[in-house]
Amino acid sequence: EVQLVESGGGLVQAGGSLRLSCVASGFTFDDYAIGWFRQAPGKEREGVSCISSSDGSTNYADSVKGRFTISRDNAKKTVYLQMNRLQPEDTAVYYCAAGHPDPSVDRKASAFPYWGQGTQVTVSS
Repeated sequence: EVQLVESGGGLVQAGGSLRLSCVASGFTFDDYAIGWFRQAPGKEREGVSCISSSDGSTNYADSVKGRFTISRDNAKKTVYLQMNRLQPEDTAVYYCAAGHPDPSVDRKASAFPYWGQGTQVTVSS
């Protein structure tokens, strides 16, 4: 059974940091790109970042570039999203997803068939 389990969300003040983790099981982790997406109430889902399966290439939404860093540890089947200088507009449910986007770090949700349940991130002002 394919599983993606996110953790690390919570409540933080503006300017603070959080690190999200996504632990995968039930598929060949090394073969899949992993993306982080978020959805705030009343807003469309947004592709935040993606890391490729092959060379570790990364891609970020303009809204998080320079503040968020995605990384993966294939031995632990885990992907991380380090989020620094958080702002209230970063408040959302954050999801990780596994897929084969083309290009290899594209952030289109339709390219990701496997999804986790999400973790809430709330940034207070």
